[in-house]
Formats: sequence, structure tokens, C-alpha cells
Amino acid sequence: MSNLLKRNRQVLQAGILASALSAPFLATAATDTPAQMAQASAVSWANVPTQFVSAGGVNFAYRELGRQNGGTPVILLNHLAAVLDNWDPRVVDGLAAKRHVIVFDNRGIGASSGSAPKTIEAMADDATTFIKALGYEQVDLFGFSMGGMVSQEIVLKHPQLVRKLILAGTGPAGGEGISAVAGVANWDIMRGLFTFQDPKQFLFFTRTPRGIEAGKAFLARLQERSANRDKDIAISAYIAQLEALKAWGNKQPADLSVIKQPVLVVNGDYDRMVPTVNSQDLARRLPNSSLIIYPDAGHGGVFQYHAEFVPAALAFLAR
Repeated sequence: MSNLLKRNRQVLQAGILASALSAPFLATAATDTPAQMAQASAVSWANVPTQFVSAGGVNFAYRELGRQNGGTPVILLNHLAAVLDNWDPRVVDGLAAKRHVIVFDNRGIGASSGSAPKTIEAMADDATTFIKALGYEQVDLFGFSMGGMVSQEIVLKHPQLVRKLILAGTGPAGGEGISAVAGVANWDIMRGLFTFQDPKQFLFFTRTPRGIEAGKAFLARLQERSANRDKDIAISAYIAQLEALKAWGNKQPADLSVIKQPVLVVNGDYDRMVPTVNSQDLARRLPNSSLIIYPDAGHGGVFQYHAEFVPAALAFLAR
């Protein structure tokens, strides 16, 4: 196959996967109880407006909840190919019930302007620019998957900016299997296409009955915001993110012992995207860390176990 044909095929595969990961398929009705649904306030993740702030030549899109709670803001950093609408409403609303929560699209992602960078380090620089543009001198970081890698870079570069970290479904630079994320994701996009399912059903959850049901409920929750949704990720941005992940996976390990902030590390016991061993490695190398591993759960363990994770995260942030 010529180099041109091979490149065209790679771009096509990337475009299909990016769309599949950021735009959930139609799913069955959510399984949450009426009591859980009633907990949502008049302003919730389903209807909070998208705002914009300009800094460093970028117009950053973000959403904000729980400002009335005061305290240190919690900045949420997202996964590969994800935009604002890929955050689980139960997690965002649950945290915002007691904390000030800010979720944003980094440069070149979703509705944010600019071109997506090709390194995790540059993503961290952009995230720092966004945080400072909002006027905050100290924040808590909750990074999921690739967002957890960006969070590590932020705290290493700007330790005074970060009070606490939550690192979910993620791993350190040079971690096991991280440079191979594209291969895992491409395999599961094909599984999804052949079975008419969202690939996140395979990528984020186990194939046990419990995991399958949790995946269906999660995908349904992603549809709860029906109006004013975010833009899907661009193919070029997705390709840039894959390059960044590959470079991060091949990077020399960092000295994580210099991170003195409290860190909560969370994952499922069977993470295929960023193998669970990476979470265990993080917990060993971070001097002030605690570790939660959820049973019969995959990469999306914090979404599957949102009813357990949110109280644990709030308690960690309150300590």
C-alpha cells in the first residue's frame, strides 16, 4: 500500500473513532431512580450555559456549577476525543452539590478555538492559561484518562497552583500500555461498528452483565443534555491527541516524589485503555496518595460507581 493510501486510511479511521468517542450513540433510558433525578437543581449539567473566556490567543469554552459553594474551584480535565458533553452528569452534578466545579474544552477541542497541541506538556500549558484567565491562584484538579496526564504536568510545572488532585483512569509518563491506546481504541471502534454499539461500551466498561448494564446507563446519561450541546472534536484534533498520548507513553518517567499535594487515585480493576497497573504505580510513587480500585469495572470506573465515587471525592476534597 502506498504511503498516501495508508495515510488516508489512518485519517478515516481516526475520524470515525473521534466521532464515536465524543458523540454517544442512542442508548436505552437511564436507570437512575426518581429520587436521584430529583436531586438535580434548577441549574444542572443538563442545562448550565456554556461560557467563553479569551486568553493566550484562545477562546476557551467552559461550563461552571456550584460557584455559590465557594472554596477552591475543582477543574475537570477530559479524556481522549472528549468534549464537554462527555462528562457524566451524575459526577459533575454530584461534585457541584458541594464544590465549585469548572469544566472546559482545552485549545482546539469542542467549541474552543485554536489548534489542538501534539504534546501533553502543551496541553498543560493551555490548561494553566485557562485557569489563570479565570483569575484563580489555586485550584483542585480532577483529571480523567488523558486529563490525568495533563494534571500531572500542571502540578509538576506549577506546584503552587494546585491544592489537591484526583487522577482517574490514568497513568504516569512512560506507563505500561499508554503508547498503545490508539490500537486498543481502534479495535473497539470496529467492535462497536459491527455490533451497532457505542465503542465506549467496550472501552470504558467490562463485558460482564454488571459492566454492560453500567455502560448502557452511562451512555443514556450522556444524552440528558438535549440542547446547546458542545461541538464534536475535529479529526485533526483527535490525531494530535493520539500523537500526544504516544509521546507520553514513550517518555522517560518523571520524578513523582516531588508532588507533595494530596492525591486520590481511582480506577476500575480491569482498565483496558490505561491498564490498571498504572494507577497502582501512581499510588506507589506519589508520596501523599490514596488509591481506590472498583471491582468489575474498567476505564470508566468512576462513572460506573458514581454513587460511591462522588462522596469519596467530596470527602477527599474536604479534608
